[in-house]
Amino acid sequence: MIGPGTGVRVYLACGVTDTRKGIEGLAALAQDVLRQKPTGGAVFALRGRRGRGDCLKLLYFDGHGFCLYYKILQKGRFPWPSAADGTARLTSAQMAMLWEGIDWRRPNWGAPPARVG
Repeated sequence: MIGPGTGVRVYLACGVTDTRKGIEGLAALAQDVLRQKPTGGAVFALRGRRGRGDCLKLLYFDGHGFCLYYKILQKGRFPWPSAADGTARLTSAQMAMLWEGIDWRRPNWGAPPARVG
């Protein structure tokens, strides 16, 4: 995915969002609901109600204009916190896991090495 890269701030809108909105509507949600400046260089992740959680939109301002990324999973759903959680802040690594449909809240890192050296 061509995107904002590492080290970017990521804000996730917990619960469901009306993702039928276009860029202007989603930027307004980022400002009004997430209380963030839409043109501040952060990525805003929003999950819609469509298909019970299989659709994700990312909104990002790259300094010249807005980029809107849209993904629909063929199987499964995106892991998402409930609306009661409000807003979540993710790292770039957690955002990459979310984009791939991996549960970024409980990644399975596997067993640590049995012996070092």
